Amino acid sequence: MLTKPDNKILDTKLLKKLIKFLVPYKRIFYGVLFVVILLSVVSAARPYILQQAIDSNVVTKELEGFLPYILLMAGLLLFEVISQVLFIFYASWLGQTVVKDIRVALFNHMLRFKMKYYDTSSVGVLITRAVTDMERIAAIFGEGLFMIFRDLLTMLVVSGVMFYMNWQLSLIVFLMLPLVLYATRIFQKYMKKAFEEVRTEVSNLNSFVQERVTGMKILQLFTRENTEYKKFVDINKRHKKGWLKTVWYNSIFFPIAELSSSITIGLVAWYGGLNAVIDNTATLGDLTAFIMMIPMLFRPLRQIADKFNTLQMGMVAANRVFKVLETTSQIDDTGTQVAGHFKGAIQFHNVWFSYVPDNPVLKDLSLQVKAGETIAIVGATGAGKSTIINLLNRFYEINKGVIQIDGTDIKAFTLASLRQQIAVVLQDVFLFADTVLNNITLNNPHITETDVQEAAKAIGIHDFIMTLPNGYHYNVKERGAMLSSGQRQLISFLRAYVTNPSILVLDEATSSVDSYSEQLIQNATDKITKNRTSIVIAHRLATIKKADKIIVMDAGKIVEQGTHTNLLKKENGYYKNLYEVQFVQEEVL
Repeated sequence: MLTKPDNKILDTKLLKKLIKFLVPYKRIFYGVLFVVILLSVVSAARPYILQQAIDSNVVTKELEGFLPYILLMAGLLLFEVISQVLFIFYASWLGQTVVKDIRVALFNHMLRFKMKYYDTSSVGVLITRAVTDMERIAAIFGEGLFMIFRDLLTMLVVSGVMFYMNWQLSLIVFLMLPLVLYATRIFQKYMKKAFEEVRTEVSNLNSFVQERVTGMKILQLFTRENTEYKKFVDINKRHKKGWLKTVWYNSIFFPIAELSSSITIGLVAWYGGLNAVIDNTATLGDLTAFIMMIPMLFRPLRQIADKFNTLQMGMVAANRVFKVLETTSQIDDTGTQVAGHFKGAIQFHNVWFSYVPDNPVLKDLSLQVKAGETIAIVGATGAGKSTIINLLNRFYEINKGVIQIDGTDIKAFTLASLRQQIAVVLQDVFLFADTVLNNITLNNPHITETDVQEAAKAIGIHDFIMTLPNGYHYNVKERGAMLSSGQRQLISFLRAYVTNPSILVLDEATSSVDSYSEQLIQNATDKITKNRTSIVIAHRLATIKKADKIIVMDAGKIVEQGTHTNLLKKENGYYKNLYEVQFVQEEVL
């Protein structure tokens, strides 16, 4: 939901949050501020020195003392150039360094979000926060905040020099300033609203493109290209409309500022010229210096407005990033026990859980799995099978009840050590755009290539991997696009096995693989489930028949449990009906 932007020109609370990230680099920060002050003084000093040179030497045609003025101006100009270089470099360095720290903090924060957060959040929006918005924040320091402070300070110093040199001419200049200041204020107010709209549309655009590129196969299979093209055109139009508002405001403000500056120069030239001729209250040097300083007074106002655009876009981006940073959606990792190698006894005691409030998925569920036992969980879609796995890994928090492993509440264990002892093989395998080896080890330095090869040989899939180009160093590309679903499943299976887990979970891991890959997985399953607690959610009969116990679920409750043989003996039993509908044909085949 789009929130209405506030009318504050600068959010001081947000600025304080950003400044906290500046603390480690405060020496650079103060150094940049010092250079800003020097630049302001030097900028105002040059017109004053020129005024002295004209009145003391040019008007009087006196050569003596003229050269020192010229050399002093040249020295100030050189000093100003060097200071500008230092200012621009270190202001940008500061911005990029702060953004690096914020980006790392954001990604670290996102790594620990509950799965529920990702269930309801757009991937494209999160990518925008971590990438595009970060560059906008960098511009706050490199192009926005410091630049605005420099311009304001320059205006203040120049105003003081003007008033010191000739207060009458200064009054003419100061009478025109309120008009430009008022226009600047209105401009800033409307630009902030416009940039809120722009950032929203950028997020929508990123989210739309990311999702369509990821799901391109589905779009083409169902011939939705034209429909999605029209949607993209509409989103792009809204994005363009948002940007055009900023262009329109710029096109109005900058001509007004330029016109005000020109009118002011004309009035000073007219009034100062009359005074110089009639009563000698203004000199030629005064007029020259004022003509130089008026742009130095008015141009910063234009630049402030321009840099304010950058600052506002950065502040809008920072506000969105800090909203993610301040989101409290982490699982409470308050456990103090480090989980060692479990025996594997699992107990669910009166567990209630719901993804959506007041819509429970598990209803007072109690379940016991003995150490080393292999159980199969069956049931219709939505019965709560996969939810049991999610809760065992603490991807979600239960509403009521207790889950224990070896008699200890899983909340007592540190989150990392708990998950290290539970390996999960999912039906929808996710592989990174990396080598087979790195997808198996996930860059764990404690798992060597030799360990992986030995594990692959132990479960019988080493030969399959060696048939790939470059073997274990074959790059599978994004999401494992270069492999079949069965091959991806085998790699996922090895990824789980190589960690030597205490508890193994197979979540419909063979429901979408070919018969050859399934045979490899079945052989591997027999080896790695031996003497290890295993939970299998499967649709294939072979896996279910080998289980020590079958748990039958319906609507979040356990309706039956027992061995395959015993459950088939129940007249009109849930499992027997499921078997006859789903498994008999498979058994015949």
